[in-house]
Amino acid sequence: MKRFSAFVFALLPALASAQQQQGATAPVTPKHPHATTIHGLTRTDDYFWLRKKGDSEVVRHLEAENAFTTAVMKPTEGLQKTMYDEMLKRIKQTDTTASHREGEYHYYSRTEEGKQYPVFLRRRVAGGAPQVVFDQNEMAKGHGFYALGSFDVSDDGNLLAYTIDTTGYRQYALHVKDLRTGRVLADLVPRVTSVSWATDNKTLFVTTEDSITKRSDKFWRHRVGEASSTLVYDEKDELFDVYAGRSRDKAMIIMTAASKTSTEGRYIRADKPESPLTVIVPRQANHEYYADFDGGQFYLRTNKDAKNFRVVSAPLANPATGWKDVVAHQPNVKLDDISFFRDFMVVTERENGLPYLRVIDKQTHASHRIATPEPVYALFMGANVEYATDSVQFVYNSLVTPQSTIAYDMRDRGQTVLKRQAVPGYDASRYESKRIWVKARDGVEVPVALLYRKGTKFDGSAPMLLYAYGSYGFSIDLTFSSGRVSLLDRGFIYAQAAIRGGGELGEPWREAGRMMKKMNTFNDFIDAADYLEKNKYTSRDRMMIEGGSAGGMLMGAVTNMRPDLFKAVVAQVPFVDVVNTMLDASLPLTTSEYIEWGNPNEKPAYDYMMKYSPYDNVKAQAYPDMLIEISYNDSQVPYWEGAKFAAKIRATKTTPSTQIVKVNMGAGHGGSSGRYDRLKEVAFEYAYMVNELPARALTP
Repeated sequence: MKRFSAFVFALLPALASAQQQQGATAPVTPKHPHATTIHGLTRTDDYFWLRKKGDSEVVRHLEAENAFTTAVMKPTEGLQKTMYDEMLKRIKQTDTTASHREGEYHYYSRTEEGKQYPVFLRRRVAGGAPQVVFDQNEMAKGHGFYALGSFDVSDDGNLLAYTIDTTGYRQYALHVKDLRTGRVLADLVPRVTSVSWATDNKTLFVTTEDSITKRSDKFWRHRVGEASSTLVYDEKDELFDVYAGRSRDKAMIIMTAASKTSTEGRYIRADKPESPLTVIVPRQANHEYYADFDGGQFYLRTNKDAKNFRVVSAPLANPATGWKDVVAHQPNVKLDDISFFRDFMVVTERENGLPYLRVIDKQTHASHRIATPEPVYALFMGANVEYATDSVQFVYNSLVTPQSTIAYDMRDRGQTVLKRQAVPGYDASRYESKRIWVKARDGVEVPVALLYRKGTKFDGSAPMLLYAYGSYGFSIDLTFSSGRVSLLDRGFIYAQAAIRGGGELGEPWREAGRMMKKMNTFNDFIDAADYLEKNKYTSRDRMMIEGGSAGGMLMGAVTNMRPDLFKAVVAQVPFVDVVNTMLDASLPLTTSEYIEWGNPNEKPAYDYMMKYSPYDNVKAQAYPDMLIEISYNDSQVPYWEGAKFAAKIRATKTTPSTQIVKVNMGAGHGGSSGRYDRLKEVAFEYAYMVNELPARALTP
């Protein structure tokens, strides 16, 4: 009876919402016309002025947006707390992670009830008391935001190189800690994007980004204790970013220069940090390869003559020639990654929209896939630092099954569960998931995963949250969320569509949703939503949609195209001002993404982008309710994009609806850094969705 009462209580905010909104007035965004002329065409942007970060008028406007959002969401405060408390109860707040071996230590982390951040520890393999390596709670004191980036221990276990961001702008500074004394050394390198140790335990190789465009363009040699670093490489091509890593056998430092469609690798021997940086295979247009080193030779995961990639070996003396196939290309299997161990290789594959791990014996070449117990799941490699091991860690979960970290014996195929995520009060047997295939308008079938509570009726009465991303070739796996249960227990169906532009079905899937084919991404989403409504998985007055970043662009585009199909839209840090952003080469990410979206300085690309750019396609029509979440210190998608989008919709829409903007003034692209703060953000979003439903939509 208590659970039923909670659901009845949850109905009350929906009933009060309309009254509350009558007393709250959306901010009227002043118009200051700004004209831009390109290709002989002039566009006027009334809200261009919102770009002036730090300007008092801009800050006042953002504060007014937050005040309006608070007023609109006031009736949901009880529901927000209820959902937050529910989510918190499903988390084992004091807990430890599975450990992994690195040299003479086992490393792991611990969370403690009431503390926002983890504590990182290690214990000697030979035994003894644990040692605190890094207490993020202590380090975060005095900071409203504190994110840890790189975390790399020297070979001898004495020094920790780590990077931190204290603003949310994803601008990480490198520090070095002496783990023998606990003292943080004077070393400081700003704007670091990757870190690797040399064998001598005193030389670090780091890559850094430009301070304005945030393109990772420089590769440095830094000796611990020295005030300055030595520049080794400067990438001049604005389409490329550079990152560095180290082979698992510790022999090579490999720097990769990567654009969206082409890469180039260079190497330095880790035991000779002063040696020159040498090209592995010169870059070529449309050739992507990713180099690793093992057993005295290079291995390249390459797309040359292999759309979905293959793996070849390449001799150290001349790696551009003498290639030999190690893992052959399969047209229907995307080869995502390969990991080398002393006696085995582990290939991360993707087939039919699902991930697999394939183990290959380096001597016999016999291979097998690690068995998966469910038809819909997520599977990926865990922390695997040791080279001379027969045991590989992987992480398994699904929409229904909480996460487990598993040690897999590559020789005898035995599995040991090292850590199973504890979810207090959760009973997996009450829920089920499945995948359906939706035929898009051009006949292509799009996979859509569904998660729901058993007994849910597919008669149109269930509310739904439909999520998708669909860009950069990223694959959004079907993972477990303990917070999501709060929606499922209110009768929601959770749906996740693997639309074109993502990587779930391989490289052809990615290519079918980028550049001059980007409209497929939006059409796939609309067709999936239309199918779910027509086949009575849900109905239009209870369909919520959500996406973030490039997925926020998706939200903006489909809302412009089919506003009648959705009850409410949650757009998180949305990339919606596409044309203006891509015309400004001084903004972070712009130049490197010319070959993801197109370069609007070229008229064909400009014309095509103008067809879908959400901000440019707002028009006089009915719009659904929207929650637009932005972050003031966002370096990936500037705060003004979502703020401008909301202002333009309010000024243009033809029927009453409510667009609220929630501005996180102290965070960046990923939202708040603390785990409790992040949980409150999720509770806010879910309460918004529940509050948008007609009262009759909720079921106990």
